[in-house]
Amino acid sequence: MKSLKNKFSVLLVLFCSQLSFAQDSLKLSHQEFLNIVKNYHPLAFRYQLQNKIGNAEITKARGNFDPVIAGKLGEKNIDGTKYYEQKNVELGIPTWYGIDIAGSYNYLDGEKLNSSETKGGLYQFGVTVPLAKNLLYDKRRATLDQAKFGFKMTEAEQTVLTNELLLNAENSYWEWVKNFQIYKLQKSAVEINKKRLDLTKKTYEFGERPVIDTVEASSQLQNFELQEREAYLNFVRSTQEMQIYLWRDNQEFFEISQLIFPSSDLDEHSGYNDYEFLIESIQAMQLQNHASLEYYFQKQNILESERRLKWQSFLPKLDFTYNFFNKENYRADFLPLFYNNFQYGLKLEIPVFQRQARADYEIAKLKISQNQQDSQVKLREILTKIETYKNEISNYFTQIDISTKNLINYQRLLNAEEMRFSNGESSLFLINSRETKLLEATEKNIELKAKFLKSYNKLKWLNENFLR
Repeated sequence: MKSLKNKFSVLLVLFCSQLSFAQDSLKLSHQEFLNIVKNYHPLAFRYQLQNKIGNAEITKARGNFDPVIAGKLGEKNIDGTKYYEQKNVELGIPTWYGIDIAGSYNYLDGEKLNSSETKGGLYQFGVTVPLAKNLLYDKRRATLDQAKFGFKMTEAEQTVLTNELLLNAENSYWEWVKNFQIYKLQKSAVEINKKRLDLTKKTYEFGERPVIDTVEASSQLQNFELQEREAYLNFVRSTQEMQIYLWRDNQEFFEISQLIFPSSDLDEHSGYNDYEFLIESIQAMQLQNHASLEYYFQKQNILESERRLKWQSFLPKLDFTYNFFNKENYRADFLPLFYNNFQYGLKLEIPVFQRQARADYEIAKLKISQNQQDSQVKLREILTKIETYKNEISNYFTQIDISTKNLINYQRLLNAEEMRFSNGESSLFLINSRETKLLEATEKNIELKAKFLKSYNKLKWLNENFLR
C-alpha cells in the first residue's frame, strides 16, 4: 500500500500544474499498449508457463511405460566359505494393455545355496498378464489419459484467463482515453471562459455591460475550473490504474518517469463500423467450441477416465505369470511352453464386501453429474453474456447517434445565443446556460462512446475464446 501511494505521489508530481503536450512526453497507442500486455505482463507469462507444466505432466505420465533396467551384484563369504556369489541383470517392459514383459540373466554360485536355486548362468524370459482387473484399463493408462485431457483443459483455461486479462487491460486503456478527452474538454471550456471574463471586464470598463455580468462570467469560470480539476484528478487516477498493465522485459515494472498521453482517440476505433460483423461472427460460432465449455468437456473426460478406473475395482485381481528359463551354454527349447524349463503362477484376490469399490465408483459418478451441471450453467452464462453484450452494443450505438445530433443542436443554440448577445438581445446568463448544456452533452457523448467500446471489447474477447 505504501508503494502504491509513493507511485501515486510520483504521478501527481509529474502531472503538477496543468497538463501540457511537451516534446518529451510519451504517447501510447491502443495497439502498443495491448502488445506490451501480451508480451510482458507477468500474468500472461504465467499462463504460458502453466501450459508448459501441463505438457510436462504428459511426459511424466508416459514415464510409467518406460522400460526399466536393473542390476544386482553380491557375494557372501564367512570363514572362507563362499555362501553365494550372484550377478544379475534385468529388463522390465510395461506395455499399454497392462501386460508386463521381463527378461533377465542371472549367474549364481556358492556352497550354501537354497535347493530351489540354480547354479551357473540362467536366462529368463517372462510375461505377466492381468486376466480380469487392469486388463482393459489400469492406473498407468488412466494417468496418461488424464494428463492429456488435463493439458487440453489447461489450454482452454489459460485461453479464457489470457483474454480476460486483455479485456481488462483494453477497457482500462479506453477509460484512460475517455478521462483524457474529458479533461481536454474541461480545459478548453476554462480557456474560453477566461477570455470571456476578460472581454466582459473590458466591456464593463467601457460602460457597455453592468457589473453583474462580470460576476456571472467569473462564477461560470470558477465552476468550469472546479470541473477541470475533477477531470484532471480522474485522468491521473486512470493513468495509475492503467500503469498496473505496463511491464518491461523480464517482468520488470514500468515506472512512469515522464508525461504520458494516449495517442488513440475514441472516435478512431473501428468498432463503430464493424460491430455488426462481430455480432454475425459470434452468432455463427458453435457454442461447444467455447474455451470455457472445452474446459468442462476435458474435465468430463478426466472424470470418465477415473470412473472407468474405479470400475476395475469390482473385478477380481487375477494375474497369470509365466517364465521361461534356459541355462547358459544350453540350446533353447521354447516349445511346448509347459514341458520343461518353465515357471508359472496364478494369483487371485477378491474383496469380500466391495465397500471401497462401491464408494469410489459412486463418488466418480457423482463428480461426473456435478461437472455436467456446471457445464450447463456455464453454457447459460455464455448465452446470456452474448445477448447482453449484443444489446448493449446496439443500444449504445443508437444513443451515440442521438447524442451526436443533440450536440449539433446545442451548438446551434449556443451560436444563436451568442449572436443575440452581440446584438444586445440576450444575457451572459443565457450564454453560460447554453454553454453548460453543450459541455454536459459533449461529456455525455464521450462517456457513451467509452461505454460502447467497453461492451464491444467484451463481445470481441468473448468471441476470441472460441477455439477455431
